[in-house]
Amino acid sequence: MSHLLWKLVMVSTTPELLQRDISRNKIVPSRRLVKLPAWLEVAKPRLIPLLLATTLGGMALSEGWPVSSTKLICTLLGGALAAAAAAVLNCLWEQNLDGRMKRTSSRALPSGRISPSSAFLGAIGCTVISSMLLIFGVNCLAAALSLLGLCSYVLLYTVLLKPRTSKNIVIGGIAGAIPPLVGAAAATGYIGLGGWWLFSLVMVWTPAHFWALAMLLRDDYRSVGIPMLPVVKGTMFTARAITRYGWATAVLSTLGILALPQGGLFYGLMVVPFDARLLQMVHRLEADPDNIDRAKALFRWSILYMFGICLLLLLSRFPLAVEFDIQSISLLRQLALGLEIV
Repeated sequence: MSHLLWKLVMVSTTPELLQRDISRNKIVPSRRLVKLPAWLEVAKPRLIPLLLATTLGGMALSEGWPVSSTKLICTLLGGALAAAAAAVLNCLWEQNLDGRMKRTSSRALPSGRISPSSAFLGAIGCTVISSMLLIFGVNCLAAALSLLGLCSYVLLYTVLLKPRTSKNIVIGGIAGAIPPLVGAAAATGYIGLGGWWLFSLVMVWTPAHFWALAMLLRDDYRSVGIPMLPVVKGTMFTARAITRYGWATAVLSTLGILALPQGGLFYGLMVVPFDARLLQMVHRLEADPDNIDRAKALFRWSILYMFGICLLLLLSRFPLAVEFDIQSISLLRQLALGLEIV
């Protein structure tokens, strides 16, 4: 009888577990499906393009745009190496944790495909080269901010916040928000209003983006005792929090009209569909917080959203966008004058 009961339990639960694993692998590609060399895998190269996009966004928001090709290359290469070093140190700190999680057990460090000493030396090498590129090819402020981003990701988020509080990503999001400051500092040597605006936008965008992923991976996080918000508060609470941060992101994104030195009206017009789609998706998830497909769709769109914002910032500094602003302001003045006469 007990054997029959066990078989019934296994039959009823196995399809659900398999479906959960399939959905999870669709969001975060399995290392079995996307095989990278061990030395590259620990650097988490998938995360770097978005960090570089926000760096470019910080540059475009400054009066120093456009920058020289030498400064641009040194900034992006230095930023990429700093991000890689931070990722390696994160993997080193969490290698035991990764070994206990089903999703990460096959990563390079817990599986033994690369030794901790080799990974550590690689991280140190990336950090030194990054600092040299930024100091001699850009400026000391950009180098210091890049190093601050590395330390905040490893020490503030990975070591201090992630294992202790469900608000880990709210505060720890500072690490991912520093690249716009690096870009602004690289372009002008100081951080202006635009750089701080993009820093704030990335900070507000990060929780909604990350919690959508955490809703998909909550079983993994629960199994090793990591207090991500969906684990601690459940999916309904998390979906409502995502909605609040989604609205904050949409509202804050419109302030780019004021943050841009030129092309603000063009940016303001083009950002509307991005915000509308973001709000549509967060509300769809709130209506059905246990829907894996909706969480997956929001996670993917949130990445495209931030890439899109950065692209709009760059396009807004093009001469055609600036001309659009001039013509629009002229038209508005004529309309206002006509109303006064009437």
